[in-house]
Amino acid sequence: MRHVVFAVVAASAAFVGFIQAPPAAAQSPQLEQACVAVAKSFLLVPAIKTGIVQSFPELDPPGARLTYSTRDDAKPTDYNNEIDCEFDKAAPPFGLVRFCISKTCYGPGEQEPENRRRFQEVKALMDRQK
Repeated sequence: MRHVVFAVVAASAAFVGFIQAPPAAAQSPQLEQACVAVAKSFLLVPAIKTGIVQSFPELDPPGARLTYSTRDDAKPTDYNNEIDCEFDKAAPPFGLVRFCISKTCYGPGEQEPENRRRFQEVKALMDRQK
């Protein structure tokens, strides 16, 4: 009986630790910074504050997504904007493939000419940073 009680206590402690654990560390800070650069270029702002940041260098295509705010004095509730970026490679030069801000996506194959144009502009800016 003592073994069963110990197992339940250990499992409960592990579960509580799992719930209280901070978010996992970023897998690719370089991909994340590239996505931040995409956001700054698209939004025409010199800086953004990031909230939750996730990167996926192992996916095809590799990418990153993050929540952000353009407010200097951003509070946790202000990080309600989201950007999702996809790249050719997980290492520099990344090669921007596509990005989405909120629910609007920008890429070379988008139907809306304006969305294709905005993608070409941001891609040109990213290519200049190589």
